Amino acid sequence: MSKMFTHAIVRKPGDDFARGITTSNLGTPHYELMIKQHEVYIEALRSLGLELIVLEALPDYPDAYFVEDTAVVTPDVAIITNPGVEDRRGEEDTIERALATYRKTVRIHAPGTVDGGDVLMVGAHFFIGISERTNEEGATQLGCIFEEYGYTWATVCVEAGLHLKSSVNYIGKNTLLVTEKFAGRDEFKGYDTIIVEKTEEYAANTLLINNSLITPKGFPNTIKKLEATGLGIIELDVSEVRKMDGGLTCMSLRF
Repeated sequence: MSKMFTHAIVRKPGDDFARGITTSNLGTPHYELMIKQHEVYIEALRSLGLELIVLEALPDYPDAYFVEDTAVVTPDVAIITNPGVEDRRGEEDTIERALATYRKTVRIHAPGTVDGGDVLMVGAHFFIGISERTNEEGATQLGCIFEEYGYTWATVCVEAGLHLKSSVNYIGKNTLLVTEKFAGRDEFKGYDTIIVEKTEEYAANTLLINNSLITPKGFPNTIKKLEATGLGIIELDVSEVRKMDGGLTCMSLRF
């Protein structure tokens, strides 16, 4: 059985969210639709038993609703990150205040950078992606904190995708959902894998919560593979988030 989450932090998208960082070239995002999709996402989390801490939009930080990048939350400690994009630094301060009610907090310090989207928790082990957003110094700081609390960790070079969790996610039962580019990597030996075909690779960003999977809508071949796990499946339309290089894991901190 996977770890049971009880809480999640989310933040409402601001009306400036379309000014965020993106390379998707999928068209102009629509604010009203984004708000609707975000509300449905929140209700999906609640339906799985989570108590939601809903933060207001953060002025001048259009990407701030991607709260996952600002912290890594373990059962013992919350590590506040130093985001890899300078324009996003400052978002983490409000997240630290929200998390301090529930966990001891510690910080990643410059020159180290870490985005939470590069950190994948699999039981007591953490994979840390080395990417454009997370550097070796940040990964080492994070790994040392993990070790203090009895966790193990390993780095993974992110050669494709924005973050590690754009391409690899844990879906329970010793199984990783991975894109073709990450299939067969030495770092993931010992795990079963479900491979997402190239035309559906966005679906690799699937979120495991309390023995159910939240997965992006519109990827039928991946759905068939996920149905074989026997887990509950919730499909959500995240078209506007995708336009901003985001996904399902990005929009919440679960603990």
